Amino acid sequence: MSAGTDPVTQATDPETVGAARPSPTTSSALPVFLSTEHWSLLGTRSMTWSEVMNRITIHLTVVSALLVVLVLTVQKTGFGTPFRVMAIGFAGVALVMGTLTAIRVNMASQEDACLVAAMNRLRHAYVDLAPEIEPYLTVSTHDDDQGVVMTYAVGQGRSVPLHVMGSTSFFLMTVNAIVAGTLGALVASAVDASTAVVGVVGVLAGVVYVAGELSVGRRVFKGKPLHPRFPTPD
Repeated sequence: MSAGTDPVTQATDPETVGAARPSPTTSSALPVFLSTEHWSLLGTRSMTWSEVMNRITIHLTVVSALLVVLVLTVQKTGFGTPFRVMAIGFAGVALVMGTLTAIRVNMASQEDACLVAAMNRLRHAYVDLAPEIEPYLTVSTHDDDQGVVMTYAVGQGRSVPLHVMGSTSFFLMTVNAIVAGTLGALVASAVDASTAVVGVVGVLAGVVYVAGELSVGRRVFKGKPLHPRFPTPD
């Protein structure tokens, strides 16, 4: 380091971070620092998904309760105006709750991808410190998108579309799209539309909701704040 250079500036300069090497004094403590960070990230992942699963459980429980109330109502009053009004109101409530839950799930999925990338980065540091451990690692040591997907798939190859379709976000989007389609059909039925029109409106409402969810999810993941430092080799 040249005279007059601020050590803090040098440590945070992207051009010098990769070239920096720890002193002998800190080298022995590096495994402790890295493992502490690794467990901290793992704990954050666990808490995030615990919260998300609780919210999804609450949402599905409320939707189930609303369906039970509708069943009891139709047994009492039939499929008349009171039932239709209640069904439209309940479907609207379920859709709002589902959308809010989906927003949180999308945010959690983005956070989780960043946490996985961060842990991949730490594994890269482990391999730098002890190259002989690399054959024993199952998941990726690269912090780019390909490395993240490899870690999610536990070392196996998996396409991104397949991973998305099997995700919690996609499941919740499907549930919400069904609710949106039902709401659209109920509204069309309330204005005495024909059966064909009711069906078309219901399908269109579901498709529009799916398109909106996919668009929002794509924008969320395009804004990932973590930039790869150790990309997967070509």
